[in-house]
Amino acid sequence: MGKHSFREWMIAVRPWSFPASAMPVLVTLGCLFARHEDINWVNGVWALLNIVIFHAAGNTWSDYFDYRRHVDAQDTFGVKTLTSGMFTPKEIYRLSLTLLLVALLAGIGLWLRTGMPLLYIGFAGLLCAVLYPGLKYHALGDVVIFLAYAALPTMGTVYAATLQVDWKILWLAVPVGLITVAILHCNNIRDIATDARAEISTFAMKVGGKVSIYLYCAEILIPFVWITVCAAVGVFPLWTLLVWLALFPAMGNVKTALSYFKGGSAAIAGLDQATAQLQLLFSVVLTVAFVLAGLLA
Repeated sequence: MGKHSFREWMIAVRPWSFPASAMPVLVTLGCLFARHEDINWVNGVWALLNIVIFHAAGNTWSDYFDYRRHVDAQDTFGVKTLTSGMFTPKEIYRLSLTLLLVALLAGIGLWLRTGMPLLYIGFAGLLCAVLYPGLKYHALGDVVIFLAYAALPTMGTVYAATLQVDWKILWLAVPVGLITVAILHCNNIRDIATDARAEISTFAMKVGGKVSIYLYCAEILIPFVWITVCAAVGVFPLWTLLVWLALFPAMGNVKTALSYFKGGSAAIAGLDQATAQLQLLFSVVLTVAFVLAGLLA
């Protein structure tokens, strides 16, 4: 690989997107703490670091295939590591494979420390990462993202940290996962025209821009209602109602999303990053709420 600055490598892996993968693990550990579970913190932190590496591999893998498929071009939004000539396709491909190899080795190490369920969960995550570009081109990207960055991480974290399979943790995967899916969804809304030119089909293209905007708004607002209902019926501690502190920035995202109707794609050019920031805030507050519940129960 050619010589690049640290800043350029960071641009290539898109660290601003890492809350999408890290937060499900962090929130799950917080939930386990609130339940007073016997947590293996080494395994928990291991899982957190490993999924972030997988995420970086997935970002570069997707960029490589988007460039080859002409989904990304000089006039498209988003990261321009390839379209600007900052990196060559071979460099991004090799970077992706290197990150994927590191993540696989770390995953094998964690599997050897735990058991077979983690192997199944990890293999499913690997398939999501590798097959994501092709599935995204056929309107299945939203489903894959929910699996890869919500359902599988929460299940995997519970097992890694407690050696128990707990399907009830999926109650937690829903609110965190919806915001994560919203990151991809607003990205796909912004790119409807250029994706059509590349002759691919995303879910946003299937339902159209207007419906997609309303769906995005639902994806970032339903989590607040979901947490409230779960707290009311005793699934989550009442402390989790603190997530409503994140409502103000969520409404800011809604306002930005609705500006699409007047300003078009350019009006929501930065909405994916703003949604990732919302994911970070929502999940950190939720994690703190779980920790408070665990300490004060």
